[in-house]
Amino acid sequence: MGEGFVLGPVRALDLDRTSHLHREAFEPMGERGWSRADIAGLLASPGVAGFLLTEAGADIGMAICRIVAGEAELLTIAVDPVQRRRGAARRLLGAVVESVQEEGALTLFLEVGADNPGALALYRAMGFETVGRRSAYYPRGDRPAADALVMRLTLS
Repeated sequence: MGEGFVLGPVRALDLDRTSHLHREAFEPMGERGWSRADIAGLLASPGVAGFLLTEAGADIGMAICRIVAGEAELLTIAVDPVQRRRGAARRLLGAVVESVQEEGALTLFLEVGADNPGALALYRAMGFETVGRRSAYYPRGDRPAADALVMRLTLS
């Protein structure tokens, strides 16, 4: 599973590709996919890093994180829906954890839909704990909005 994955930084020429991955992952859930400009704006901000995961030239997934004053946040992680359950999200999250640790972060936070069991299982398996809840945070199209769980990983 995922032996042929290649991980690299998101570069200016990757903005359309990462935007496409984000839209494919989140629009079916009723959320707004991030545009090229959204991603470019984030990546231009201090302390922000992006990762692009490919395999045999195909885009598999992407992640964007931010670190400020010893705290890091996973801003997004998205995997092409047809490529899920192959270890891509775990590989991306591992890269984020390693990157923010190298930059001196002591904690890594994220928000995830309470209605996303796959993501919740991954985060819990990687040691994240739930530390908060935001009611009706994520839009879900014609369904009721989903709560966001705030999760934290203490880094060593």
